[in-house]
Amino acid sequence: MLYFLPMTVNTFLFDLDGTLVDTALDLGWTLNQLLSENNLKNLPLATIRPAVSHGALAMIKLGFSSLSVEEQKIKQQRFLDIYKKNIAKKSQIFTGIAEIIKQVQWGIVTNKSTELTHQLLKQLDLNPAVVVCGDTLEKAKPHPEPLFYACAQLGVKVDDCIFIGDDENDILAAKNAKMKSIAVTYGYGKNPETWGADWVINNAKELEKWI
Repeated sequence: MLYFLPMTVNTFLFDLDGTLVDTALDLGWTLNQLLSENNLKNLPLATIRPAVSHGALAMIKLGFSSLSVEEQKIKQQRFLDIYKKNIAKKSQIFTGIAEIIKQVQWGIVTNKSTELTHQLLKQLDLNPAVVVCGDTLEKAKPHPEPLFYACAQLGVKVDDCIFIGDDENDILAAKNAKMKSIAVTYGYGKNPETWGADWVINNAKELEKWI
């Protein structure tokens, strides 16, 4: 599904969870482990998936909505402790991504922490030209600064990049940076057609149109 004809660029910037790597199985398993520890019923993956792109705290709120903010933060730390030990048991890059990243300069702009991002990339043997994490700068997506920073690190102009994401905040970040964007339907976000991305794709192989 295209809103405008594709343009060719030399750099792709990807969101991480739900766009470049399918991490839902490991994150969902982590949440259910934590629920089990607390004698609570596990949640189906279909219920968990939409929260994945919003980070650990969003997943804690999903599983432990009745807790206070302070109690949720305690659960969040336990969640992260479990996740670190199981970060790439089942996580893998989405179908078609491996072929795409061989053909272009590419980087990652994620709201995931630096520690978890680099641990995951190492285990999956992924080597982007730049990695901007949620704690790299004072501002995170949907603020445009992470995208500007990625471009500066790569020595490229905003017009030479496309940002690809599975969450509305990804598209907002691109809009704020005046960078072209692609929303993916195969990720965790709901109704990507409504976010106002320049293009919407159903699988990673479609990215060849912009190379």
